[in-house]
Amino acid sequence: MRFSDRANSIRPTGVRRMFDMAGDDAVQFGLGEPDFQPPEVAIKAFTRAMEDGRNKYTTTAGLPPLRKKIAESWHHLLPEIDESNVCMTMSGTNALLDIFLAIVNPDDEVLLPEPYFPLYPTDVVICGGKPINYPCKFENGFVPEIADLEERLSDRTVAVLYNFPSNPTGGNVTPKERDELIDFARKNDLWIITDEVYDRIVYDSEHVSFIGAGYDKVIMINSFSKTFAMTGWRIGYVLSENKEAMGHITKMQYYVTACSNDAMQYAVLEAMEKASDYPDQMCQEFKARRDLICERLNSMPGVTCHVPTGAFYVFPKVEVLGMNSEEIAMALLEGGVLCSPGSAFGDAGEGHLRFAYTIGRDSISRGMDRVEKVLAELRGD
Repeated sequence: MRFSDRANSIRPTGVRRMFDMAGDDAVQFGLGEPDFQPPEVAIKAFTRAMEDGRNKYTTTAGLPPLRKKIAESWHHLLPEIDESNVCMTMSGTNALLDIFLAIVNPDDEVLLPEPYFPLYPTDVVICGGKPINYPCKFENGFVPEIADLEERLSDRTVAVLYNFPSNPTGGNVTPKERDELIDFARKNDLWIITDEVYDRIVYDSEHVSFIGAGYDKVIMINSFSKTFAMTGWRIGYVLSENKEAMGHITKMQYYVTACSNDAMQYAVLEAMEKASDYPDQMCQEFKARRDLICERLNSMPGVTCHVPTGAFYVFPKVEVLGMNSEEIAMALLEGGVLCSPGSAFGDAGEGHLRFAYTIGRDSISRGMDRVEKVLAELRGD
């Protein structure tokens, strides 16, 4: 049977494959999914909206009051934007595809961070483009160096994607680093695609955004999956001050999913209006979990872990002689711990494991006990 080259070239992600293999008793550090419920006011608003008949098609760009509220939430950086600068999507992943469809022609190249969120290169391929990975190195706090970006430029490069706070590394940028990355894009007339879905999960400092920093070719992906623990609701948005870009992205959104869920948009609006402090409450708990898991990992022989400043992942170096990251992750799975091999996030992730600290502190402690035991056995201690 004949299938497209596109389909034949795409493999299932290593993250999901490990998840599907895990037993019920495994301590789950695998998926980036908060263990919180959405705010109660949002759940009630969702039910109420359905009962009120909000079960129809909506406009392609989404509910105007919700888009207006989102725009206002960014007025501290872009005071001039309004609802026309926002398009609702069925998740941040839908937003990512819309953007690539709008700006990538066949054989165009897009610079992508590595280690990367697994959908980045695949979506570029789906759109006929060529993903070009730039390294985000452990020794540099997972922040790219301009020389590495410049080395990968060609006359086919149309965009660069930044992801801060990062999945899978938890890395983040300072304002100075952000400005240098923007200057690189400006100098080479590139679109910046900035994935900021973890903008409300930032520790010890304010979120550093790429929007509102003096460059108008910036398109932001965001989502409510992490902000309000709505991963299964599948709702996100694209925001840009560039009206021409938003017109094309909204057009792509129609052909990808037509529109976002009607009742759900009312629920998200309720969350933004009546539970605006909910993300901060989650963030406080994630910070406590971060401190716990980093302390435990850094106490283990052969493990070196940065303390992340955002998101809810750690991406430690784990050294076991003669074993790669997938083999170590499989041994941990046999020992009752689900994590993700660094190789699932690109070749630059080899030598690392990703742990999502989206489970309670007691479970983290139990899981780290198992990790310590398995690694000691692998080393022959």
